[in-house]
Amino acid sequence: MKTMLGNKPKPVKNHVPKSGPVDNLEQHLKPDWWKRIFNAMYLKTDADIVEDREITQTEVSMFSDILQLNPNEKILDMACGQGRHLLELARRGQQEVYGIDRSRFLIQRARNRARNEGLNINFKEGDVRKLPYPTDTFDCVTILGNSFGYFESTDDDLKILKEIFRVLKPNGRFLMDVADGNYLFKNYVPRSWEWIDKKHFVCRERSLASDNQRLISREVVTNIEKGVIVDQFYAERLYRKEDLEILLKAAGFTKPVFHGEIESETKRNQDLGMMERRMIITTSVVKEWTPKKVKKDVKNIVVLMGDPTLRDVIKPDGVFDDDDLQTISKLKIALGELEEFKFTYLNNHNTLIQDLLKLQGKVDFAFNLCDEGFHNDALKELHVPAVLEMLKIPYSGSNPQCLAYCYDKSLIRGVAAEIGVPVADAFLIKPEDSLFEVNLPFPVIAKPNFGDSSFGITQRNVAYTIEQLDDAIVRIRSQFGYDKPILVEQFLTGAEISVGVVGNALSNMLVFPLIEEDYSQLPEGLPHICGYEAKWLTDSPYFHALRSIKADLPNEVTQAMISDSLKMFERLGCRDYCRFDWRLDHQGNPKLLEVNPNPGWCWDGHLAKMASFDGVSYPQMLDAILKAAEHRIMG
Repeated sequence: MKTMLGNKPKPVKNHVPKSGPVDNLEQHLKPDWWKRIFNAMYLKTDADIVEDREITQTEVSMFSDILQLNPNEKILDMACGQGRHLLELARRGQQEVYGIDRSRFLIQRARNRARNEGLNINFKEGDVRKLPYPTDTFDCVTILGNSFGYFESTDDDLKILKEIFRVLKPNGRFLMDVADGNYLFKNYVPRSWEWIDKKHFVCRERSLASDNQRLISREVVTNIEKGVIVDQFYAERLYRKEDLEILLKAAGFTKPVFHGEIESETKRNQDLGMMERRMIITTSVVKEWTPKKVKKDVKNIVVLMGDPTLRDVIKPDGVFDDDDLQTISKLKIALGELEEFKFTYLNNHNTLIQDLLKLQGKVDFAFNLCDEGFHNDALKELHVPAVLEMLKIPYSGSNPQCLAYCYDKSLIRGVAAEIGVPVADAFLIKPEDSLFEVNLPFPVIAKPNFGDSSFGITQRNVAYTIEQLDDAIVRIRSQFGYDKPILVEQFLTGAEISVGVVGNALSNMLVFPLIEEDYSQLPEGLPHICGYEAKWLTDSPYFHALRSIKADLPNEVTQAMISDSLKMFERLGCRDYCRFDWRLDHQGNPKLLEVNPNPGWCWDGHLAKMASFDGVSYPQMLDAILKAAEHRIMG
């Protein structure tokens, strides 16, 4: 069984709801079961088929012969799962291969495998009922490994086929590898069990749905030491040849051709379920090329930036230096590579409102890169989108309310705790507090509750005694002139991780590979923090020693951070792009530190580093942010 639509996997928990014996499997089936099932455990239970390279090689040879593939043809594998067929096609020299699947876990697995093998494959997370590809794009589309028929209604399956028809070129070919419904209706196994490795076994129950159109399955996975770890229900439609012929014709395809059946084998020689016997079906597209739309004029974008002529207290000398000007230059060069947009730049804050008034009705939207804030005042970062809203100019990035929320570290902690996102233990010290009780174990770290770009956070903010904490608080107030609440937080010693995302629809969010701060070159005795010294002070050991590397974490930890980051993205109303900063405790448990809407956009910033680990260049990253904003604004 291979996924067509899956959702982000969740870490396996020991306490799994156990239904015990049930009289009717269908009553326990959730309509969106496919959102939960396609994760690491799926790869275990079905590994005898979906992780067997020899089986995949045999299938790819068969499908390639049937389709008579040309190495230069553009191929899309729908519901590609962990990409096993596309990986094999790419190994054989197929040049343009694309895969789409709803499961974030499986798509990430596919990307990692392609990257490790040096294969150029475009994997995308998304809903196959609405494909993110232009009309008349592909020469061949496939649905392989029985990845069809998961929905309650055949209307959804018809939507999939119509989308395939749309994205195929005239005379394009479509191949399906789908369970033989007529055979399974008569021969399904009501109960079975098998060992999937030395510590896990799976028990399965099956029964027909009340309409006799779907086969309902229950899967109970048991660990011999922990007990039941998975108890899940799923269903698949039992399509017969006649049913598929009717459905394909309704989607616009020509008469399908049936190429026989695949009878799967397994080295475990045990239960094959829906994969036991599958039909191979091909059909083609007879249509005209879709008339090309008259190309619209390029989008006119106004880019809003900080004012280099004004003082900026965040910067060491309070002014824009050569590095800042070089960063701006690199931004403009990168944006100049994007042919779909034309850019105008505004950075004079004294005339900003008047300049924007002149542009009303003349720009499609604003690219808000003014993270310095209005008049380079970080507390006024939200003022820029507020002005744009008053002038009714659409803009990229988050709105004033979201920016205000995320500027308050203590408030973000409360929101996170409310929705079950873990945070480090902490307490708040108000400006008027001369006495306070430390109810946390040392070490702790003191940081301005309101601040950006690690303002006010240095190595001396890490305190191992009450005296050091007192000194840190005094220093924050005197050295940085900070007169607002100070957050005292448990100092975590595990890996420091950043999660970067681009997009708006959570089901189709671009999540870059996670990065970790590498402290291995830092002199001994210095606390492991990426603070003000690492970002701004060139004579600091932090500035030269720290580097960002691709995070290497257990999959369940990675997926938990991604899942919780997206929960915060949605709850806070973030838009278009965001970065989430995490840190692991000494036991490896992740804790959310900060949410950064409209994060640093510079060429060497954390978001750009994450993108580079995914093979995404700086111009491509900026383009992805612009496209996310454009799609949200213009639909």
